[in-house]
Amino acid sequence: RAMAGAGPAGVYVVVGDVDAHYARAVEHGVEILMPPTDQSYGSRDYMARDGEGNVWSFGTYAPGAAG
Repeated sequence: RAMAGAGPAGVYVVVGDVDAHYARAVEHGVEILMPPTDQSYGSRDYMARDGEGNVWSFGTYAPGAAG
């Protein structure tokens, strides 16, 4: 299912500290689509759009990851 207003791609990147990553993105003027949010499936993530219209999601969801 396509995301409304999305560019050519959507990407999910696992990060260790979502809130710090988000703060840095905001400092650099990144277009935020969704602030850090706790999800029902156990992840905390946020969404941003880059200058080419691609939607990026950054969060803690890593099924099957060791740890």
